[in-house]
Amino acid sequence: MEKKTDVKASALRWKILRHALLRHPSPSTPDEQTQMGIKHTSRRANHGFNLIPSHLLDEPQRENCFGSRDARVCYTLPVHGAPQLFLSQRVDNHAPLRDFEICNRYNIDNTGLICNWPSEDVLAYYCLSHKDLFRSKKVIELGAGYGLAGFVIAAVTEASEVTISDGNPQVVNYIQNNIEINSGVFGDTMAKSMMLHWNQEEIFNIANTFDFIVASDCTFFKDFHKDFARIIKLLLSNAGSAEAILLSPKRGDSLDMFLEVVKENGLHFSVTENYDTEIWKRHERLMNGEDKDSWPNYEKDHCYPLLIRITP
Repeated sequence: MEKKTDVKASALRWKILRHALLRHPSPSTPDEQTQMGIKHTSRRANHGFNLIPSHLLDEPQRENCFGSRDARVCYTLPVHGAPQLFLSQRVDNHAPLRDFEICNRYNIDNTGLICNWPSEDVLAYYCLSHKDLFRSKKVIELGAGYGLAGFVIAAVTEASEVTISDGNPQVVNYIQNNIEINSGVFGDTMAKSMMLHWNQEEIFNIANTFDFIVASDCTFFKDFHKDFARIIKLLLSNAGSAEAILLSPKRGDSLDMFLEVVKENGLHFSVTENYDTEIWKRHERLMNGEDKDSWPNYEKDHCYPLLIRITP
């Protein structure tokens, strides 16, 4: 039986936050029990669902203007020809205070800078498996972070246009840089970045213009529910086939509360639990504890993304 820690989860989460804020952590080493507790309290995954193979490139890491280190991650897409995407991402385990200043200024969070989150991996894989949906369509990814799903759509689906957006200007800088790095794999698809805050009013030039909206894990923060549902309604094309495809875990009552807001906005939705054979198989392996090293604290409610499809 696995040894349980006596340290309270709340205390362990403070230790995680302290570690994230300090560039040079204290030289004292936490005892083995505390280290184990931190590993099993954090919701962050080491490899997530591992649906799209990736590896860190063996090249010197670069320090950016915020004092963080960047590296390039190579994603090999599991389709014919195995095209590759190269995304510059942060590789630090700390968060510069500058991040929090920008979060306060723009009323956003900095989660998009931390890593490529598991739900984004699932969204990218789902879009890859349903690439015919996007052919000749205008697509926008909301709250994209590093935007793996948006880049996958731009690279393999023959969409006419893909906009990869986020409300964090630091994140948008990474997106634009990565568009330039990967421009050779987009073919005739126009890929572009956009800084888009969900509560901004001046979006008349893009209102009712997108055939598809995609997003992952964007329903956790309840304060953003109204703005998120509002921007989905504003951006979707008036054409009958337009829809938003979201991948999001339940996270307690957070997803249900968001869907209530969706209904209040006159939108329709469906929720599907088992929507892909391979994704479901990996979920079951994690639930059965067959891959604990990859995701020590895997729990369905917090980790497994449901498929939500929203239509006007």
